[in-house]
Amino acid sequence: MRRVAPLAWLLPLLGALALFSLLPGRAGWLLPWRLTGHDAELARLILWELRLPRLLLALLVGAALGLAGAVLQGLTRNPLAEPGLIGASAGASLGAVIAIYSGLGAAFALAMPLLGLAGALLGTLLTLALGGGGTLSLILAGAAVSGMLLAGTALVLNLAPNPYAAYEISHWMLGSLADRSWDQLGLATPFVLLGMAMLLGTGPSLDALSLGELQAASLGVQLPALRRRVVVGTALAVGAATAVTGTIGFIGLLAPHLVRGAVGHAPRRVLLPAALMGALLLLVADLVARLLPLAQELQLGVLTGLVGSPFFLWLVWRMQRESP
Repeated sequence: MRRVAPLAWLLPLLGALALFSLLPGRAGWLLPWRLTGHDAELARLILWELRLPRLLLALLVGAALGLAGAVLQGLTRNPLAEPGLIGASAGASLGAVIAIYSGLGAAFALAMPLLGLAGALLGTLLTLALGGGGTLSLILAGAAVSGMLLAGTALVLNLAPNPYAAYEISHWMLGSLADRSWDQLGLATPFVLLGMAMLLGTGPSLDALSLGELQAASLGVQLPALRRRVVVGTALAVGAATAVTGTIGFIGLLAPHLVRGAVGHAPRRVLLPAALMGALLLLVADLVARLLPLAQELQLGVLTGLVGSPFFLWLVWRMQRESP
């Protein structure tokens, strides 16, 4: 049976869900006739200031996470690799938490994303400096740097000056798209797009690397340069996304696996479908979070963790069964 190309169904489904995502929310359903009724001005304000930035941020962040996960899995040849592997997410979290702890986040609206982005770049630079000896060294260095940065985040949370600051820090760390502004979207977008462009350009090298490091080197792939490009691209894309939304896990792990069966195992063919699948997954998660009949909206990091953890365990179980 002939396989249906993922783009043939991903793009229409993503477009339909994107339009639908503009309708529900805490302010009520934004049905089309509300845009021309007696409360049209309020409805347009909700659409422009709340729903549209949230939609665009979901698409941007989901695509960045899905693409970064696919590239990292291709680079490490490890199906369990995901964007938190190289310290970008942990660094962004630490930077944003410092902004909350110091009060800069309240004094300056863009302090959190700016410090988050700085933390992501710091984390990835440390990973590069410590793990430049090869792919395995890079993974080990990323794990060590992530652990150190997460410990720093826990320390800041522990030293929070008052219960409100501690609540705000812990609430942000759970990840959310709610109440994000055009300013935050505008700050993150250039860095995310630049990082995604760098990652998309690694496709041919990742295809060569799937044959083995020696074979890739014989085909002209500069492995150290490829690793640097992947790390920097992930830092820009995932770091900027995390700096605005908080930590949202498992999207980068899930998205490549959900499309790989339809496109084959060549890493280059997985990249764009994984980005679209990441955007779709995050958009669906955000819709579920908004539609659940709860007194307080469920945070995205909680929701993706509840869904992603069983998939991760199933993936580990399948790898154990397939291993000799």
